Amino acid sequence: MKILTVCSTGLGSSFMTQLNIEKALKQLGVSGVETDHMDLGSATPNDADVFFMGRDIADSGQGLGDVVALNSLIDMNEITEKVKAALERHGVQVPGKE
Repeated sequence: MKILTVCSTGLGSSFMTQLNIEKALKQLGVSGVETDHMDLGSATPNDADVFFMGRDIADSGQGLGDVVALNSLIDMNEITEKVKAALERHGVQVPGKE
C-alpha cells in the first residue's frame, strides 16, 4: 500500500504531512506502507492508494481516488485516526497500538 501526501507545491506542507503520517504508522505499529509527497498538479490516480491533503485543496484532488482531507496538518490525533481508517479501508491490518 502507498500513501501520498499532496500540497500545492509538493515541498513544505506535503513533506511535513508525510513525516507525520510516518509517525502515525509507527504509533499504530504498521510497517510495509510506502509514503511519499508530491504537488497536486503532478499527482495521478496511479501514484498511490490513498492521497492525504489539506482541506483547502481537497476539492481539487477529488479525481485522484481515495482522498483524505485533513483539517490540520499537525494534529497527530486527527492524522493517526484518519491513517488508521485508510489502512482498514485498504485491508491493512492495524495491530491497535497507539
